[in-house]
Amino acid sequence: MAQPPTKIQVEHLYFDYGSKTALTDVSIDIARQRITALIGPSGCGKSTFLRCLNRMNDTIPNTHVRGKVLLDEQNIYAPGTNVVELRRRVAMVFQRPNPFPQSIFDNVAFGPRVLGLAKNANLFQTIEESLHSADLWGEVKDNLKQDALTLSLGQQQRLCIARALAIRPAVILMDEPCSALDPIATLKIEELMQELKQEYTIVIVTHNMQQAARASDYTAMMMLAAGTRSGTVIEFGETKKIFTNPRDKRTEDYITGRYG
Repeated sequence: MAQPPTKIQVEHLYFDYGSKTALTDVSIDIARQRITALIGPSGCGKSTFLRCLNRMNDTIPNTHVRGKVLLDEQNIYAPGTNVVELRRRVAMVFQRPNPFPQSIFDNVAFGPRVLGLAKNANLFQTIEESLHSADLWGEVKDNLKQDALTLSLGQQQRLCIARALAIRPAVILMDEPCSALDPIATLKIEELMQELKQEYTIVIVTHNMQQAARASDYTAMMMLAAGTRSGTVIEFGETKKIFTNPRDKRTEDYITGRYG
C-alpha cells in the first residue's frame, strides 16, 4: 500500500518545563487524512506532545521547545509564526466535553464570529455544515437555541467537535476524547472519526488499546526514555503492525497489559 503524504513532520522535538525535560528526541511523520494514535503509560508525555502540535503549551510559563514541527513543510515554531492562525488550522478537542454555557447555535458560531470567517446567512450555513459533519444536526436542528449544557455528554463532545470544525481546520487534535463517555457514545465518536478523516488529519491520545486498534491507521508508542523522566516515541508505524507484530518488546508488553 502506498504511503499517504505527510501532513505534519516532527523532527528531533524536545520540550522542557523549566529545568524538567518532558519530551526527548521525538521524530515522526503524521500522515495526511489519516488517524494517528498516541499510546503509552500515564506520564510519558502524550498530551504534552499533542499540545506541541498547535503550540498550546505556549500558554504555560517557563517552557521551551527545541526541534521542529513542520505543518505543510512550514515550521510552526519559526519566528513570526501567526499562532492564532495556527490554532485555527490545528484545532483541539479536549478530554472532557467543554461546551460554553450558551446555546448550541452560539457554541458553534463562536469561532467563526471571533475570526470573522462567516457572517449572516453564511454563518448559519457554516453551523449547519459543522453540525452535520459532527453527526449532530439531526438531533439538534429543531432546538438550536437549547442550552448546550443540557445535552448528553456524548452530544456535548460531538458539539465540541462541531465547534472545532466550524473554524475550518486542516488538523484535529483529540486528547482522550472518549474517556468521559459510555461505550455507545464512544463508538459514535469513533465512527465519526472515520468519516472526518476523509477530509481532516486526526491525531488522538488514548489509553484505550481497543480504541487505538479499531480507530487509527498509525500508532506511536510513547514511553519514558531510558534512565530519564522524559517521554519519547519508542515505536511508530501502521497500527495493524504495531498491534500484531511490534518490533519493541516494551510495546508488546504494554498493548497486552503486561506493563503500564
